[in-house]
Amino acid sequence: MSPASSLQQQLREAAGRLAAAGVAAPAAEARILAGHLLQVEPAALLTAPAMTPEQEQQLAELVRRRVAGAPVQHLTGEAWFRHVRLQVGPGVFVPRPETEVLVGWVLQQLSGLERPLVVDLCTGSGAIARAVADEAPHAVVHAVELSEDALVWAEQNLAGTTVQLHAGDMADALPELDGTVDVVVANPPYIPLSAWESVAPDVRDHDPHLALFSGADGLDAMRVLARTAARLLRPGGLVAAEHAEVQEEAVVQLFVDHGGWDAVRDHRDLNDRSRFVTAVRR
Repeated sequence: MSPASSLQQQLREAAGRLAAAGVAAPAAEARILAGHLLQVEPAALLTAPAMTPEQEQQLAELVRRRVAGAPVQHLTGEAWFRHVRLQVGPGVFVPRPETEVLVGWVLQQLSGLERPLVVDLCTGSGAIARAVADEAPHAVVHAVELSEDALVWAEQNLAGTTVQLHAGDMADALPELDGTVDVVVANPPYIPLSAWESVAPDVRDHDPHLALFSGADGLDAMRVLARTAARLLRPGGLVAAEHAEVQEEAVVQLFVDHGGWDAVRDHRDLNDRSRFVTAVRR
């Protein structure tokens, strides 16, 4: 068996074990794990060398841990978000591709501003703030996070960037910026406590609960966000916040009821699912 076909066989076997365990994208995750071990991008595995016996054992162990429920990002220690590679692990929410659409909308709003001021609330790993700074280097970006565990990851991911990271609760964050911010963006916790059993085990058991659950209806954090954004934004400033698919009407009504917002509307993601709300500060 040639080295290339040997590696492809190993990938098929790994994917088979993942598929048997119910992993949604077994072939893709097998390539991610193998690429991590071989230090190559998954797309380069077609021409990658065969694994050493030690690497074969390491792949088997990673597959075993994935089958047991560990997120693939925790196994590799990294996650891609738009064009940036982030370090992630226990204690921080793993960024999801769905949130990239929210960031894309924000970037469109920044394109016509000379030196926009952006605040990312509930920054977690720093994913949104890092992506905005990466793709809109003319922006001044602040990021806020409450969790001490998540702050460790955010500090690593934002090191060497222009993003200013702040520890604290978004409820009283950055009073010195009141009335001056152009865009407030956030991916706050939004899962109702009553939905505990319906959350996928690899999310519920590994992502921090502070980043997932938000009161009986899932909107406690969104209410705080609406108040904080209204305080931070200049008149005409924009807020953009992710929410659960089923919260479309409730979140829009929340901002309407607040009274300080115009042009409240919901947006859909690439799967045509309700994903985030935007509004203009009156």
